[in-house]
Amino acid sequence: MSTPGAASTSTPGSTSTPGGGVTGGGVTGPVTASEAAVPSRASGRTVSFEVDGRPVDAPVAPGQVLRTVLREAGVHSVKKGCDAGDCGACSVLVDGEPVHSCIWPAHRLDGRAVTTAAGLGTVEHPHPVQQAFVDAAGFQCGFCTAGMVVTASTLTEADHDDLPRLLKGNLCRCTGYRAIGDAICGVANTTTPAAGTAVGQSTTAPAALRVVTGGEEYTLDFRSPTKLLHLAVLGSPHPHARVVSIDVSAAEAMPGVHAVLTHHDSPATLFSTGRHEDREDDPDDSLVIDPVLRFRGQRVAAVVAESVREARLALDAVVVQYELLPAVFDPEQARRPGAPLLHGEKTSEVSRIAFPERNTVAAMHGETGDVEAALAAADVTVEGTWRTQRVSHAALETHATRGWLDDDGRLVLRTSSQVPFLVRDEVAHVFGLPQESVRVFTKRVGGGFGGKQELLTEDLVTLAVLRTGRAVQYEMSRDDEFTVVPTRHPMRVRVRLGATRDGLLTAMHVDQLMDTGAYGNHGIGVMYHSVHESTSVYRCENKRVDAESVYTNNLPSGAFRGYGLGQVVFGVESAMDELARELGLDPFELRRRNVVVPGDPMVVTDPDEETDLLYGSYGLDQCLDLVERALATPSDDPAVAAADVVPEGPSWSVGTGMALAMIATMPPRGHFADTSVALRPDGGYDVAVGTAEFGNGTTTVHGQLVATVLGTTPDRVTIRQSDTDVARYDTGAFGSAGVVVAGKALLAAAQKLRAAMVERALDLTGGAASVVDGGPLPEVVTGGVVVTRASRTPGGDPEHVVVDAGRLLAAGPLSADGSHDGTPRSVAFNVHAFRVAVDRSTGEVRMLRSIQAADAGTVLNPEQLRGQVEGGTAQAIGTALYEEVLLDEEGRVTTTALRNYRVPKFSDVPRTEVLFAATHDDLGPLGAKSMSEAPYNPVAPALANAIRDALGVRPHELPMSRDRLWRLARG
Repeated sequence: MSTPGAASTSTPGSTSTPGGGVTGGGVTGPVTASEAAVPSRASGRTVSFEVDGRPVDAPVAPGQVLRTVLREAGVHSVKKGCDAGDCGACSVLVDGEPVHSCIWPAHRLDGRAVTTAAGLGTVEHPHPVQQAFVDAAGFQCGFCTAGMVVTASTLTEADHDDLPRLLKGNLCRCTGYRAIGDAICGVANTTTPAAGTAVGQSTTAPAALRVVTGGEEYTLDFRSPTKLLHLAVLGSPHPHARVVSIDVSAAEAMPGVHAVLTHHDSPATLFSTGRHEDREDDPDDSLVIDPVLRFRGQRVAAVVAESVREARLALDAVVVQYELLPAVFDPEQARRPGAPLLHGEKTSEVSRIAFPERNTVAAMHGETGDVEAALAAADVTVEGTWRTQRVSHAALETHATRGWLDDDGRLVLRTSSQVPFLVRDEVAHVFGLPQESVRVFTKRVGGGFGGKQELLTEDLVTLAVLRTGRAVQYEMSRDDEFTVVPTRHPMRVRVRLGATRDGLLTAMHVDQLMDTGAYGNHGIGVMYHSVHESTSVYRCENKRVDAESVYTNNLPSGAFRGYGLGQVVFGVESAMDELARELGLDPFELRRRNVVVPGDPMVVTDPDEETDLLYGSYGLDQCLDLVERALATPSDDPAVAAADVVPEGPSWSVGTGMALAMIATMPPRGHFADTSVALRPDGGYDVAVGTAEFGNGTTTVHGQLVATVLGTTPDRVTIRQSDTDVARYDTGAFGSAGVVVAGKALLAAAQKLRAAMVERALDLTGGAASVVDGGPLPEVVTGGVVVTRASRTPGGDPEHVVVDAGRLLAAGPLSADGSHDGTPRSVAFNVHAFRVAVDRSTGEVRMLRSIQAADAGTVLNPEQLRGQVEGGTAQAIGTALYEEVLLDEEGRVTTTALRNYRVPKFSDVPRTEVLFAATHDDLGPLGAKSMSEAPYNPVAPALANAIRDALGVRPHELPMSRDRLWRLARG
């Protein structure tokens, strides 16, 4: 807890105190041309070079780098992921050599030849490496792919055994790298389905060739038709302060500045950056610009200028007088009497904060049975406290929005979001605009993982556009992504378990405390979700849950893959493993004796709670069996077998561990999708759906569903998506809802259209009588409908009449709508196991085997689903071993670059063996379940349990870094 200074401070802009200035627009790293003011350009020079075989003459500013020169020249196949040489998304060839263009000095360009992914090949004529990435499904969101392909194009067959080293400069946050390795080694994982057979096959993504050739558009991959203004943000240098006065006159007078925005310009409407179907699921505790600053980096002012550089320079001229306020950084202290209050002026009734007088956003305290009595009577008890850390989403495309007014005066926002419709609705609410006067859309989004289920850039761009009447862009830097973007909620989880000697649970107590940071976005939903499926997966007559979500002056927490389950599952599954040891039971067997089975209620603390959560299918028993058998059997995969070798030396210890997780297949409290499918004259189909594509693969599956129902191939299905002007509505791409909600809605629309096409074909051919008389039903095929009718010649064979799309549409349009409301919901299960070797002398962990079984229902696209499991596993391995956003004792983020954050690289991720239970879900589309979030949840505890088995000492804190394990091994 910190105390306020003796006096308020008066300081200019972003140089007021260390850590004060937080800017958007990619301003970390070298100065870019788009940031440079006109005088800086004048002091530079013009260079002549080639890009993808095209001659270019470009002005270069002092300190400018190749990436920004290329982007200014309209070369959008080069991406910005870090601007620090850490991620490789910007990789290009300079005279045939791969370089990170974000750190390659532009003044060296004269006479050089630059090749980007777009120069390697085209959609019509891809480079062999690009075609290999398509065939292997070697990408998900694809933001890293253009750079990855460029690097891969320089490799030879002799390099295949050295990929971990050769790809160390290229990060992928989505795939888990196995499919990337397959692509480079020429392994094909996809197929081309025949008409009507797409479901169940590993079809390629519709955008695959555009992604690998650098032609797929992401948020900022287009030139503004009008002069673009840029936005930079002045962030608070203090963890808790009040703006006493702010003088922007000097900043407004600086060259290129069009506006300086402060809390005086902000709407007075409170809102939450977290987005859900029901906006009241999150507390209204935020303003676009708030005079009370509750964490370092929070917006104090924003400058809108001709360039980011000019905007940044103007920030230094903003003079702010702050009143310093006491701050609190520990959630345990924050909820105690007398702690500094972050939102004490707000009320529960207006802002929906449970207890603002003790910094508590939400609280749950409930019990069924008598836990204390059951613990006292138990034959065996275990207890422990586990802690999880802040984790950054580290999506390679940073948050960005470009906004403008269209010819009709409507506000248009092109943004990197998982929830365009919810953004539209909240922007309209905050700014008092009619919904129909706001259009929000996305192109392909470069990774999300829940981090783009927020409203973080769109509100400020809206304010700037409405103020200036001009097109405005706000692009966050990688530094911003670490210092102001919400992270995974850190949690303290205490678990107590009691059981009989034969291994039946008699008591379970979960006491969870989570740090929601300065604002409560997702602080309510994550808290409730974290203690739901993590506890209800087990039968136990005596359960108690104590959970609280607490404000602190740390940066906010938010939605992240698993939505809180991963943190609590880490505690519960670690405790279950310890209980198995105390009982002398195999950990698989202990789970079998205690998990819920169909017919059991899924109870947290209220056995009578009404719920729409059902057993649409059940595959947990199969998952346990699959993983247990695989772990006990040598793999026949040469890559897996080669890794399953214990290192030599006396300091290495080997252990195995497993864990399970259950998750609802979609979010509670409603998730809606309204879709449509229409027949085109060429026999293809136009689909309108609101779901955004960010590597979740829903676009691929949506095409498969429609193609299968309508007897065609996915390439004849054109999907228009994630645009509030195209689809009627979609709650958003979160909670793994893209397949089980939007997909089910599209399935219904396609089935309705099929019926309408058949009916019209029968009317046109007079074939209805034959059907009534027992003849075969018409068949919808590529391009139309085949109607079989009785021969017009006595005794002749039946006639097969093809009614093509043109004839069908001559009588009028043919389309159908489909919708789904997200209820009832099913449950999915995942079981993971590891065999590891741990070096007691260094703390190094080597994963010898990694196995996950998933209860995904009908597997609509095996390769894509495998990739989701692998990607979730890789992200969870990062959480378990490497990743942590560090803050100092004053709430200052000290992890501000990918090189210091440790996103897993190719060399860090083992090949995970992915197994599927054979189930068919009664509630999902064609029997499918969702499987985007679920794979993450059991990984960290399974790895922790394996490390416990190896060391004989249990880890209680994430990440289980080398230094922590070294200390643990030493006692």
